[in-house]
Amino acid sequence: MLRIFHNTHYDFIRWWKWAVGITAAFLLVGLLSFIQKPINYSLEFTGGTLVEAEFTTAPDVGEIRSLLTASGLPGVEIQQFGSPREFTIRAQNAQNVSEQAAGAGLVGRRIESILKTKYGEGVRVVPGVAIGPRVGAELSRNALIALLISFVITLIYLAIRYHRRFGFAAVVATAHDFIGTLAFIKLMDLEVSLMIVAGLLTVIGYSMNDTVVIFDRVRENQHQNPSESLYDRLNRSINETLPRSIITHATSLSSVLALLIFGGEVIRPFAWVMGFGILTGTFSSMYVAAPILIWIDKKWPRKPTATRTSSTATRTSATRPSTATATR
Repeated sequence: MLRIFHNTHYDFIRWWKWAVGITAAFLLVGLLSFIQKPINYSLEFTGGTLVEAEFTTAPDVGEIRSLLTASGLPGVEIQQFGSPREFTIRAQNAQNVSEQAAGAGLVGRRIESILKTKYGEGVRVVPGVAIGPRVGAELSRNALIALLISFVITLIYLAIRYHRRFGFAAVVATAHDFIGTLAFIKLMDLEVSLMIVAGLLTVIGYSMNDTVVIFDRVRENQHQNPSESLYDRLNRSINETLPRSIITHATSLSSVLALLIFGGEVIRPFAWVMGFGILTGTFSSMYVAAPILIWIDKKWPRKPTATRTSSTATRTSATRPSTATATR
């Protein structure tokens, strides 16, 4: 059986200061981008209408936008997908969204009528999706509830499985991955849809699993060699789980790459989120969770296991009568 990176002795932890600087700079840029421009929410959350239009010849996008604006549909987003003759038209203007309450396909039929008047048989409009403001608000609330539930379950799991030191470090690493993925979505200007929310939930679970694997090995090594320093134990545990990590992440990334190339416009944002989530989950396990655990151990050092065992044995022998005395 092929064994990759077996018996390695890399000092991963030594680069933690550089890693913290890089991730801090990335998160700062991402947070600043939230101030400059709001998140690009999809129709599921904002409400609105989405239609697809296919032209016989490639049209002028500016002409289509001016035509719709002059016909009472300002702020319409037009995006090319597939061939240069295919476009998606999104009407997310507040006034247009309010019209969805009057009829689910009202704005869609208006767009079709406007395009048919201008291009005649040269355009084919596919009936799209129309979501009213009430449905959009309900979907937003449900998505937020799903994210909160996932965080609570993660916290409960870590609190039960680990000592509070390990649990705290794992929670911070998971939060780092979640915030970092949000910053990535914003910097990439990805449209936040229900599929993106599903990607975020998957990233939370993937990040926690990667940290748990390393921490499990840390606990095993702690029992085998209690006198070993936490710094060396963490490095050894990361090296011992390195073959598993490389194979697992390479397999996952290959699947994500296939989705990016062949998945199409609909699935591509989800693939971007998953790809970044795999990378940041690996990064945080080594350079967020491990340094935090070392910092906690230096701030509040624990008594060595050998000392505690020795003192316990001394107290036990002192209180237990000897066999000879008991016999007499």
